[in-house]
Amino acid sequence: MGPVAVRDFSFEVTGSLAAVRGSAKMLGRSGVVHTPHGDIRTPAFTPVGTKATVKAVLPETMRELGAQVVLANAYHLYLQPGADIVDEAGGLAQFMNWHGPTITDSGGFQVLSLGVGFKKILAMDATSVRSDDVIAEGKDRLARVDDDGVTFKSHLDGAMHRFTPEVSMQVQHQLGADIIFAFDECTTLLNTREYQERSVERTHQWARRCVAEHDRQTEARSHRPYQALFGVVQGAQYEDLRRQAARGLASLDFDGFGIGGALEKEHLGTIVRWVCEELPEDRPRHLLGIGEPDDVFAAIENGADTFDCVAPSRNARNGTVFHARKRFHLTNGSYRRDFGPIDDSCDCYTCGHYTRAYLHHLFKAKEMLASTLATIHNERYIIRLIDRIRHSIDDGTYWDLRDDVLRTRS
Repeated sequence: MGPVAVRDFSFEVTGSLAAVRGSAKMLGRSGVVHTPHGDIRTPAFTPVGTKATVKAVLPETMRELGAQVVLANAYHLYLQPGADIVDEAGGLAQFMNWHGPTITDSGGFQVLSLGVGFKKILAMDATSVRSDDVIAEGKDRLARVDDDGVTFKSHLDGAMHRFTPEVSMQVQHQLGADIIFAFDECTTLLNTREYQERSVERTHQWARRCVAEHDRQTEARSHRPYQALFGVVQGAQYEDLRRQAARGLASLDFDGFGIGGALEKEHLGTIVRWVCEELPEDRPRHLLGIGEPDDVFAAIENGADTFDCVAPSRNARNGTVFHARKRFHLTNGSYRRDFGPIDDSCDCYTCGHYTRAYLHHLFKAKEMLASTLATIHNERYIIRLIDRIRHSIDDGTYWDLRDDVLRTRS
């Protein structure tokens, strides 16, 4: 038996809301996640660089915007360029020239969104008839789930592939991120209660297999820095399933936990609370796929430490930008002669040097610079908001900040 990698990973709580609002005690806290590539001060927003890049923006620029950590996707990097190439390059951080911590998700959500034709917003639509075999209208099924894993067709070239918990761990160890996620089944709100029950049990069994394979990979790859493994809590919007899933994962040897699955926006805080009440307090909690300004307060108050979302960059590329009071679309004709910044309260480079009129022109002219400048603003807006929230937890002004931000945006 060779040397075993030292667990160069830990989490400490540094502050707490420690308040009761209404009938509920708030679970929000500040803290520090220690990783081999640096610390992450929480709460923290994790920009998404799906294919080892935040689209349209340099990694160096993301660091200047205040990003502490970036997330890439195992599914996409497995398909292109290949996890072996990233491994040969020295791991994800070195491959993309990112000087800081990295995260990879397991690819479970991509099986949902690409495999059954859903985008996440459609997966959140709970108004349709529930089924065990959900497929988006007009789409072909590209993925089949069974108790052992998932067989799926590549959206790039149609080639068939197979992901099991063991394969996901092997791929993510090659990618080399500081935090990796157990392979899970991400259901939609259109699945039946019975299917959700089976899925929670399947995800738990996959989690056990992920822990075992993670241990094997950690021992075999002791020349690489330790990678923290997070289990993913599913269960849709059922309280008993969410609590059951969280308790089950808490009994396993995970370094932290993710909160995944489709959910309706108005239930976000409640679901996060159900989960966090069941998880150990000394482990970090990552909320997957949430990053809208109006959602982060509910997530943080109820126990989420970090979260990721493609919304800031995706919205930016479509001309939609965040503002202290609202979001708006730079492609609207009203901005053609608007020579003010996107947001005069923002400290980003775009707001300091460019006007709404100029960005309107860039979008209309289909210039690539439009995406770059808008993404810089949106990423800085959400990163700065979370930084302010973190500081307010530490200095006792959280509720004043929350009420001010939400009142301004209402």
